[in-house]
Amino acid sequence: MPDQSPLAVIAIGGNSLIADDKHPDVAHQWDAVRETTNHIAGMVEKGWRTVITHGNGPQVGFILRRNELAAHEVHTTPLSLIVADTQGSIGYMLQQGLNNEFFQREMHKQTITIVTQMRVDENDPAFQNPTKPIGGFLDEATARVFEETGWQVVEDAGRGWRRVVASPLPVEIVELAAIQQALELGWIVVACGGGGIPVVRNHEGELRGVSAVIDKDRASSLLARHLRAELFLISTGVKQVAINFGKPNQQSISSMSVDEARHYRAEGHFAAGSMRPKIDACIEFLEGSQNPDAWCLITDPTNLERALDGETGTRIVKK
Repeated sequence: MPDQSPLAVIAIGGNSLIADDKHPDVAHQWDAVRETTNHIAGMVEKGWRTVITHGNGPQVGFILRRNELAAHEVHTTPLSLIVADTQGSIGYMLQQGLNNEFFQREMHKQTITIVTQMRVDENDPAFQNPTKPIGGFLDEATARVFEETGWQVVEDAGRGWRRVVASPLPVEIVELAAIQQALELGWIVVACGGGGIPVVRNHEGELRGVSAVIDKDRASSLLARHLRAELFLISTGVKQVAINFGKPNQQSISSMSVDEARHYRAEGHFAAGSMRPKIDACIEFLEGSQNPDAWCLITDPTNLERALDGETGTRIVKK
């Protein structure tokens, strides 16, 4: 008989795995991973089935920088392979962190990472207007060299030149059936890392990787809808969502409905590069979910369990 315990899809931000910008090295990333997996294991211990997704923005940036520095020595790496690489490396870290927690708590659970492809529409208008900056800042001469290799580069507000790529909407989770089957077998699953490896189908119907970045929260929302999750939890860098953020009249929000979230969004309270895609993803999840008990929660990694108990975080509900 299928496990009827509640299912949570937990989206971990890539930046939340780097707690200190001054110490982005792998050793400190491990510290952040262990902090996060400690709280996720606590959720599992309380009876939650979980699927974990994660961002990879900073990690992709590090790999791109290595590409830039080594371009005179070795070939550069296609973006689709970089997303696959980070799915493996961050997935490994989450697996080890969670499995160690399960061992310490004497829980008979294990974690598996599924390298996940995400099909996008090759005619998505995003491909005609790449706007997602990735990687570090370059001087113009270096940027022009990379432009000759096929990169698209733009000048970024006087700070230097950066590569930009398309950010199309996710359409289909290629490995969805495998994720569902792993859940049915009792695994804790890590999937759709970095929004998934962006792929399209060619004229023969075969999948091919494309140079793009898929928003992790939008991809996680799609996964949560397909899995009929009860909870879509976004773990990010702030404890609660706020309106009038950064202003003297800043106000934290503990709970809001979809209509209220839409209203605050229309008033411009959520910045496009930070909270806006998270609110968009929550609205999409709640509007498209077939689970009548569906709800969303946004908080930071250290407050996951407290937020689940209603002590902090921001809850978003259908009505």
